[in-house]
Amino acid sequence: MRVEELMSSQVSTIGPSESCLDAVAQMHRAKARHLPVVNREGMLVGIVTDRDIRHHLFSPHVFNELGTPPLDVVLRAVRVAEIMSTAVITIAPEDDITEASRVMREEKIGALPVIDGRRVVGIITETDLLRQICRADAAVSPACAEIIVSYP
Repeated sequence: MRVEELMSSQVSTIGPSESCLDAVAQMHRAKARHLPVVNREGMLVGIVTDRDIRHHLFSPHVFNELGTPPLDVVLRAVRVAEIMSTAVITIAPEDDITEASRVMREEKIGALPVIDGRRVVGIITETDLLRQICRADAAVSPACAEIIVSYP
């Protein structure tokens, strides 16, 4: 099976100059944990994850100030560009899902932006792969499948 058959083509993206509060809101609306970061031309320049935001909040200079200003003020003050990863590992739509799975496992990442050139055309996540495994395994019970893929 190819990545393009399993990826989400309705991918939510964000710009590098948007705030972390915007990123949190976008993730919440999209029920996603990963947002490819694109420039004005729509080219991939990074990725921001819920983990990146949590790590920022727990960095010593921020964590020590939490509770003084409201959390939304803290998140609004930081641009996505300040916390995003710029060395983004990507995959092509025509690649096999076993390759996507291998890369995610070896790199310990939960999602791969799917690109054509430098343009984001989709995203494939560990949840997409887990759903496919559950569909392919006729013996898996619906309750087990629900637990395995319950987070977005």
